[in-house]
Amino acid sequence: MTSFLLRRTGQTVVALLVMSVLVFVGIFMVGNPIDILIDPAATPLERQQTIEAFGLDRPVWEQYWGFLTGAISGDLGNSFIYNQPALDLILARLPATLELAFTALAIALVFGIPLGIVAGLKPRAPLSRAIMSFSILGFSLPTFWIGLIMIMAFSVFLGWLPASGRGETVDVLGIPISLFTLDGILHLLLPALNLALFKISLVIRLTRAGVMECMQMDYVRFARAKGISEGRIVGLHVLKNTLIPLITVMGIEFGSLIAFAVVTETIFAWPGMGKLIIDAIAVLDRPLILAYLLITVVMFSVINLVVDLLYSVVDPRVRLEDQGE
Repeated sequence: MTSFLLRRTGQTVVALLVMSVLVFVGIFMVGNPIDILIDPAATPLERQQTIEAFGLDRPVWEQYWGFLTGAISGDLGNSFIYNQPALDLILARLPATLELAFTALAIALVFGIPLGIVAGLKPRAPLSRAIMSFSILGFSLPTFWIGLIMIMAFSVFLGWLPASGRGETVDVLGIPISLFTLDGILHLLLPALNLALFKISLVIRLTRAGVMECMQMDYVRFARAKGISEGRIVGLHVLKNTLIPLITVMGIEFGSLIAFAVVTETIFAWPGMGKLIIDAIAVLDRPLILAYLLITVVMFSVINLVVDLLYSVVDPRVRLEDQGE
């Protein structure tokens, strides 16, 4: 276990280093943030003073070295727009994004697993065909279009749910949470459902495939021969073996929920990291973009580590020491 954790930590450090170099050079080549941040009517002296204040007059390698040495001590620089530590800005928006991602993942599992089991047990039944047709729509329809349709239907025409914002929150250990207030839940429903729609379709297909495969296994035939009820076979044997690949895939997909919730957060004006990074990209706010990407890589690494640990719990045949070989 210790060697496994050390190996994964080393891989994370290398990934952070490589990603930071690529992103830093890429942002440097895209354009000059001074052209966006400074008023065109500014004098040459004001322009030069601003460039020096941001440290943009130094060579790119020197700027990167300054960023790297600061990052090691926990300082990712100050945002060009907000003139605040970039790390603090990201961490302030992180709870909203995590809450949205966790809720979307919960919706995907709550609806996707039962529907996938139904579709897998009787794949030729009309209900199963209808479920699979729904999953195709979930894969095919663009997230931004579904979000706009949801706003038109549930907010504009019916007036049931709010169209934007986070609503009322409750502080838990200093972290604002929407799930503990009715207003917060109402604001959370539409963006979470919009973000979860693709994942519901994915869970349905994974569960269906797993159930269909497990139902053909010898241990299922043996359980039936012993007179075990069909519900117990499905719930105890089939579902447990179906969850093994599902845990791996959904762990990775949870990372994508966090990293790629940008569209949903923009459509619903959800105050998370995605909305913040869109604003940062628009003005080439380098410290903020780098801080966001570094935190995202760390979260992906932690999520993958948790997935590996859960995998070994669900399937005792898997040994963590062997996963890196």
